[in-house]
Amino acid sequence: RRCGAQALGIVGLITFLVGVILAFVGATQFRQYGADVYVADLVGLAILREMGPMMAAIVLAGRTGAAYAAELGNMRLNEEIDALETFGLRAIDFLVLPRVLALTLMMPLLAVYADLFGVLGGGFVCNSAIGMSAETYFLRIQEAVNVKSFLAGLIKSVFFGMIIGYSGCLKGAHTERSAIGVGEATTSAVVPSILLITIADAIFTVLFHFLQW
Repeated sequence: RRCGAQALGIVGLITFLVGVILAFVGATQFRQYGADVYVADLVGLAILREMGPMMAAIVLAGRTGAAYAAELGNMRLNEEIDALETFGLRAIDFLVLPRVLALTLMMPLLAVYADLFGVLGGGFVCNSAIGMSAETYFLRIQEAVNVKSFLAGLIKSVFFGMIIGYSGCLKGAHTERSAIGVGEATTSAVVPSILLITIADAIFTVLFHFLQW
């Protein structure tokens, strides 16, 4: 619920605006050649393969990854993690694994949700700015985007979720026992997550290119 349902609003808003931006950029360029219809192709491919999963992951890194780091950091500061281990409960099983699994399972669903709002944002611009009908817009997207493109975004999102969960929990569990340490752990959990997400996205993009996905 915390890493999924409560993130729907911000993920939907950001990906909708990303779709709007992509459509405006595409319309500006394609209009010079009388190829406005290809704006739908650009939005569909860019959102489903790249921007939808990636923007959802970046939002979750700043929102949920930082929260994980702060929670575990406070538990370490208050010696709650030490208390769990005294009772024979492994912190990694009781605290880390559920959080990583939650993000790993929710990220593909959030990626689909982000794809939907990104496509709707592009459709809004295409309809209002260049006069493309909704039927033409979605028909163009169906022709431009195949199942492999959709699955490529879902595969990326699974790894993005693992990266965010692991990075946030790692920084929180190894924070210094001070208020400053908790603050630093929270900050340092976000930057590596975004960096690793970008690196992973680049690797997958190159890999899928060679696999003809």
